[in-house]
Amino acid sequence: MIHSNFVNADVSVFESERAIAYSLEEIAWATNNFHESRKIGEGGYGSVYYGVIGEQRVAVKKKRSNKEFFAELKALCKINHINVVELLGYAAGNGHLYLVYEYIQNGSLSEHLHDPLLKGKQPLSWTARATIALDAAKGIEYIHDHTKSRCVHRDIKTSNILLAEGPRAKVAGFGLAKLVERTNEDDLIATSLVGTPGYLPPESVKELQVTTKTDVFAFGVVLAELITGQRALIRDNREPKRMKSLVSVVKRIFEDENPETALESIIDCNLGGNYPVVDVFKTAKIAAWCLSEDPCNRPEMREIVVELSQIVTSSIEWEASLGGDSQVFSGVFSGR
Repeated sequence: MIHSNFVNADVSVFESERAIAYSLEEIAWATNNFHESRKIGEGGYGSVYYGVIGEQRVAVKKKRSNKEFFAELKALCKINHINVVELLGYAAGNGHLYLVYEYIQNGSLSEHLHDPLLKGKQPLSWTARATIALDAAKGIEYIHDHTKSRCVHRDIKTSNILLAEGPRAKVAGFGLAKLVERTNEDDLIATSLVGTPGYLPPESVKELQVTTKTDVFAFGVVLAELITGQRALIRDNREPKRMKSLVSVVKRIFEDENPETALESIIDCNLGGNYPVVDVFKTAKIAAWCLSEDPCNRPEMREIVVELSQIVTSSIEWEASLGGDSQVFSGVFSGR
């Protein structure tokens, strides 16, 4: 049953899609009536609660905004890929809208990268990071190249990449997504600036242009975070009241007369010096490519997938050469 305050005109769009229309009672029962102890996330687009429907563990996003709700529903109803979080269903009632997802138990990449020990998490090994980067790239490539309508995510960031066992990554957070017909190759001009500071490319800020290259730029920032362990915006030590962009940090590496040395000085200390220098440098070069000022100079996601596949293979071989008892051995997440 869909409740009357759901926008009926829009609901008809989804009747033939995979998503299930849940009743509000089912959603409330699944989350213990949205009890505070069930809250597992909070963001600009709503709160997320842990729940159980039947035998399945789920994450329920509760939100007020119709526009973002339908953007996410339209995008995810058409997507079925191992590296994109699965939308199971939706519901509405009491002035709220609800999206029901598969539950991804290890939280976001952001939690595992930024001060992981303070959050009770083990730092990620280099091979785990490379694998996560490849998984996320495959998810983004899928929505760009392999869906009926091209999907521009518009909010790629480490908090929108979720980690399953393995660790394996899934792209989430489609509240700002735009579907663009493949017959229309023109750039999408947004009506307002949306996205997350630190991940926005110059053309989005200056001209509100949105293309798949918007996501590529943001993915470059994600790669920089995987390498450095730093956030997209970091406090400037010389001017504590100002924030500097990780984009500028990456660009400075390749302006240095010895980029390899410049890179090593900013690699995440949580790696404890355990990483294959050649593969980290190749990953940094991909990040810099993604962060090109001119979107025409940025790669397509399919090109990034090819490059990262080679890096993952090389990183696994490097790790294997150390022996399984090494502290850098990827393994799986310890239970949570």
